[in-house]
Amino acid sequence: MQTNFTHHQSAHCENGVASNLLKHNGLDISEPMVFGIGSGLFFVYLPFLKVNYAPAISYRPLPGQIFNKLAKRLGLKIKRQKFASEANATKALDHNLKNNIPSGLQVGVYNLSYFPDEYRFHFNAHNLVVYGKTETDYLISDPVMENVTTLTHKELDKVRFAKGAFAPRGQMYYPIQIPEQVDFKSAIVKGIKNTCRDMLAPMPIIGVRGIRFVSKQIRKWPIKNGTKKANHYLAQMVRMQEEIGTGGGGFRFIYAAFLEEASKILENKELENLSKEMTVIGDLWRDFAVEASRVYKNRSTKADVYNTIADQLLYIADQEEIFFKKLKKVIS
Repeated sequence: MQTNFTHHQSAHCENGVASNLLKHNGLDISEPMVFGIGSGLFFVYLPFLKVNYAPAISYRPLPGQIFNKLAKRLGLKIKRQKFASEANATKALDHNLKNNIPSGLQVGVYNLSYFPDEYRFHFNAHNLVVYGKTETDYLISDPVMENVTTLTHKELDKVRFAKGAFAPRGQMYYPIQIPEQVDFKSAIVKGIKNTCRDMLAPMPIIGVRGIRFVSKQIRKWPIKNGTKKANHYLAQMVRMQEEIGTGGGGFRFIYAAFLEEASKILENKELENLSKEMTVIGDLWRDFAVEASRVYKNRSTKADVYNTIADQLLYIADQEEIFFKKLKKVIS
């Protein structure tokens, strides 16, 4: 069983799966447009939830939310299923493949055999497409990989039913209805307004305020937890930012590309200018990641390093607050 599916590499898994599945079904939509309309740019700090023994930090909304919001705003219908057993999950996937329906899956990263070892750890919010099956393998289009790949039947079962936070429970999803005409203009405006609300939310752990809160915590980590644990927390933050699902820095570049594309559709030059500003903010996030990595690898030569990188993060928060207030005004 194999569907004539075209693989396109992307920067982020959920955007890439959504874009690839929709292109396969006749709707030509770019990864940045998926991300922007789906309000994928986000920030939340959850100190009470531990991931890999460190406080959870996410630069994106919950798994599935980007595609769900995109679908709602464009009038698409997406079918999602979770399963109580591996047998039922396999049966449903095989049924789709038999009917030439490539299917998106949420999976755990740790047992993805085609990932390099350094990228394999317990993270259950990865997305990929299965587009075919042989006697021994499933045919995989993982959008963060350059080329298509495979997983054995046993390997796919294992990643579909990974344990831990955000356990996928065999989750499978795919479009079942796409209108002949979609209103990109309205969807873009709704997506931008949602992102502005999230990033300017009056809650201490979300958006700009959440970034400021993490900055304060970084100053306390070495005093409260010791250098070893503080460095582990920093390493986890950078991993979530730069390695897992693209994260903070990369998401800013995707959002900048979205604003550039949106500026043409909405015929709004100010969005193009803001796209350039967001690219600069993305560079700031990358600089922060480089400096933080020097700290947890014990390669920094700067004095008072934790306060230094906390200051960097505080500056980023200030720039993002200015940016999203501008964007909110422009889109209103």
